[in-house]
Amino acid sequence: MDLTALFPFSSEVGYIGLTLVSFFGSLIPFVPLPSFLLLATMSVRDQFDLHLLAIISAVAATAAKVIVFSVSYEGRKIISKKSRERMRPFEKLVKRYGAGAAFFAAATPLPDDLIYVPLGLARYNPKRFLIATLTGKLVLSYVIVFVSHHMGLSLIEPVLENVTDVSTVYIGMAVFAAMMTSVVILLLRLDWQRILGRLAPWTLDTNNEEEE
Repeated sequence: MDLTALFPFSSEVGYIGLTLVSFFGSLIPFVPLPSFLLLATMSVRDQFDLHLLAIISAVAATAAKVIVFSVSYEGRKIISKKSRERMRPFEKLVKRYGAGAAFFAAATPLPDDLIYVPLGLARYNPKRFLIATLTGKLVLSYVIVFVSHHMGLSLIEPVLENVTDVSTVYIGMAVFAAMMTSVVILLLRLDWQRILGRLAPWTLDTNNEEEE
């Protein structure tokens, strides 16, 4: 399957097209694949500045993730008191390792919203989140850009060579997004006091909670 079939417009749209795909692809939970593929496609030849491609992709993706984080941050208000109590140990856990977790999630192609949503619910420091996420996205974008530029699309094409209908890709992304959303909901429903009581007992200590 031709990679350009995955997009409603071709890479000739240029930097504006990359900005839109990177932003909206990152804004919709768990479906960053189109932005990764477009960035890789635009990086193969010398038509675009490689540094500008990486920076645009990283900044647009980070802007979208800040919105996801902010919605989760404010969404805490609509969660029941009982649910917040169950999540309190988990919140303390992600706050302690928040910057590292945000950077790791941003710097890898893993579903980063699994980290960002809990960080928002835990009301992690927004400035630290922004810096860690932007740094991670820059690392990921530069890796995609330079690997694609020097190796072409040889790493991507074998995955898509047997796909004949573009709708199959979109259906797969929708199913994956639904599965990851279910995981986030499960995170909210688990009894973290019981789970972390043995693994990280310090999360149950209410006398040493980090001040917001």
